[in-house]
Amino acid sequence: MEATKMSSKGQVIIPKHIRTLLNWETGQELIIINMPDGVLLKAKKPFKSTSLDDVAGILAYQGKAKTLKEMQEAIDKGISESFHGSS
Repeated sequence: MEATKMSSKGQVIIPKHIRTLLNWETGQELIIINMPDGVLLKAKKPFKSTSLDDVAGILAYQGKAKTLKEMQEAIDKGISESFHGSS
């Protein structure tokens, strides 16, 4: 168990050997979880890098493909409804 102090700006130093053990580098984003007996710091996991090929087709669509015109009309309708309320 280790002790550290909080600065007047609310900053806490995590000892170097712990940062090294956890592979935390400068700029590491952390999640702070309020626990009954204190706080828990966890590394925020970035989303795994993906490409369009990795996710294309993940939501299978059944039916005739929409035309660019139909897609643009649906976008325009959605924008109109969000600003003017649905009719």
